[in-house]
Amino acid sequence: MPPIPAKHGTCAGRWCAGMAVALLLIPAARAGDEDQQTYCKYVIEQAAAARDLLAAPDAIAGATQPNTGLPTQAVWGLSGSLSNLKKAGLTMEAARKNCAVYGTTATAQQAIQYAMPSLEREALEHRLGLIGKAVEELEMLRATTVKMVEARNMTRPMAFTLQTTKIKLEADRADTQSKIAAIYTPVLSDKSVRELIAEKQTSEVSERQALNKLNRQNDWDVFLAVGAHQQINPVTGNPGAYGEVTISYNLASRAINKHLDQSAQSYADWKKVQEGDVIRNAEVLKQQLINGISVQESRLKALEEEQKQIDSNLQLLGEAETSAALDFRNQLASAQLLLRIEIGDAGFRLSRLREYLEQNF
Repeated sequence: MPPIPAKHGTCAGRWCAGMAVALLLIPAARAGDEDQQTYCKYVIEQAAAARDLLAAPDAIAGATQPNTGLPTQAVWGLSGSLSNLKKAGLTMEAARKNCAVYGTTATAQQAIQYAMPSLEREALEHRLGLIGKAVEELEMLRATTVKMVEARNMTRPMAFTLQTTKIKLEADRADTQSKIAAIYTPVLSDKSVRELIAEKQTSEVSERQALNKLNRQNDWDVFLAVGAHQQINPVTGNPGAYGEVTISYNLASRAINKHLDQSAQSYADWKKVQEGDVIRNAEVLKQQLINGISVQESRLKALEEEQKQIDSNLQLLGEAETSAALDFRNQLASAQLLLRIEIGDAGFRLSRLREYLEQNF
């Protein structure tokens, strides 16, 4: 049988496996559902191209000059690799795993990125409600004060305290509305950060396992070739058939597979400490929540102390009878309304921060 010519321009052996792996190791980034679907389509299409290249047999044709002194012969036929057939299926599996990693990573990153803005938006919306209630109470107090001014029990300058309080409340309302409008918060996953990170880690381990399976196909190969040969100088006789089977096994396979297993574990350990990765960002978020709780606790404690002083002054004032006492009561009531907003805001923030920390970590 004449020697079989070497293949040119085909995907075979370690180079092909390296190409397939390279296609799958495209870095993932934060994305919405549409971006995720587009990315997955891109990866799947790239993997499908590599799969078709691996699975399809190669057509071969050429001329050879046997070293036995026989005339030049033309050869043609097909060749294929069982290892490449196995890699074809594993390439698609690895692509799907990569898509899953992208999805879980994007979801977890989004939840972490918008956690604090989402909590801030909730707090501002709650504050807006507190301001609305304070304005209603202030209007009732102003109505009473106007009647007293008309009855000449109070002077108009004494009623100005309530007017300045109304200005402060309206300014606070406008500022709060502006802050709400400036915060973008997309629809986030209902799952906790803890669950999202676990899903991401699981998908990453699954992807590494799929890639390791793909790399292990380099340990062995069964190369098949079939075709025909024909003497061409001179052209005589009928074409003859030929066939070839070549089996190969890498003697370092055992050590290679051991290193692949260790690399998967090392990859998981690296992701836990990688600066900027989801797990690291989750730790940063957790610390932000803890610091926020500490700040709001101190703020609430100080505000409650101020509230006690105002309540004490109101008790000492009793039933105001003089115009000076009525004026002082209005000042205390105005301060109480403003303070009530701050206490309600601090209490709500503290409650939500504690709740989020407990639910997500």
